[in-house]
Amino acid sequence: MKNWSRRRRALVFIPLTLVLLITIPYGVLALSWRVAFTGDPAATATTRGQDALWLGHAWVDGRKSASDISALAKQLEGTGIRDLYVHTGPLEHDGSLPLATVSPKARWFTDAVHQAMPKIRVQAWLGDVVQPEKNPGMDLEDAAVRDRVTTASGQVLDQGFDGIHFDLEPVQSGSQGFLSLLDQVHAMTSGRSVPLSVAAAQINPAPGMNGVLVAVSGMSKWWSKSYFADVASRVEQIAVMSYDTWTPLESLYGGYVAQQTEMALEVTPAKVDLLMGVPFYWEDNFSHRGSAETVEAAVRGAQLGLGDSDRRNFGLALYVDFAATDANWTAYRDTWCTNL
Repeated sequence: MKNWSRRRRALVFIPLTLVLLITIPYGVLALSWRVAFTGDPAATATTRGQDALWLGHAWVDGRKSASDISALAKQLEGTGIRDLYVHTGPLEHDGSLPLATVSPKARWFTDAVHQAMPKIRVQAWLGDVVQPEKNPGMDLEDAAVRDRVTTASGQVLDQGFDGIHFDLEPVQSGSQGFLSLLDQVHAMTSGRSVPLSVAAAQINPAPGMNGVLVAVSGMSKWWSKSYFADVASRVEQIAVMSYDTWTPLESLYGGYVAQQTEMALEVTPAKVDLLMGVPFYWEDNFSHRGSAETVEAAVRGAQLGLGDSDRRNFGLALYVDFAATDANWTAYRDTWCTNL
């Protein structure tokens, strides 16, 4: 009977301990995010003309026309958008890219944008899922895979793109294969005088959180600050995917973005463009609460994190054109583009 009593106490005590170990640190973090979302943004925290927009695959596979280009040009008027990341992949798991079947209208698109919007840069958005978390997926530790990705990057530049934008997910914090890929592709893009940019994971909001997540679920969500710095030092532009944050309230999401902005500013080299992602889409699930992750909260969070910094190469990256609503565009203009 005594043994059963001890066992019963253990069955109650251990889960309760685990709950407390999770909820107390998260509660402290949530409080810090709520505090970070207070106050007024600096009057100078507005667009610096360094913003970007992710565009879907329809622009390069034949579904778009000249009238769509005209509509896009009109949509971008009076905004701070300089870069378009157009989905030109996906890359095959072996790193290759069958251009003829994947992006048959890429040259038409780059020519049309350069003619209609000569001040806009068009970057080829190349991505794939990555091992070990995703299997099958791309193995970035394989030198042959990295060689094929480098070759594919050169091939899309030959289609008239002004740069390469990688979105490879999920890259685990500390991945040496990813850093080697960036070094290799950057040598090629530098030789062609075009930028290399990357969509980056969020920075670990508290020590040990990513390790706990990996241990419990096998998933890796965050990068360490040092790894973020390693990635940023290898590119001309880094765009933080600061959405899908698991935050349940708008105030917590905005504070989370403010914290992410502050940390990213600390470790991104001054010469590297830093962009914070803004959700131009609606989802309602465990990782993304639509009522919390709003454009207004993301912009205000970025403004609060930016403070009165005069860093000129800071901007917002809007995800994604095909899910954006008129309300999203209005919120972006009314809160971030007020100086235009």
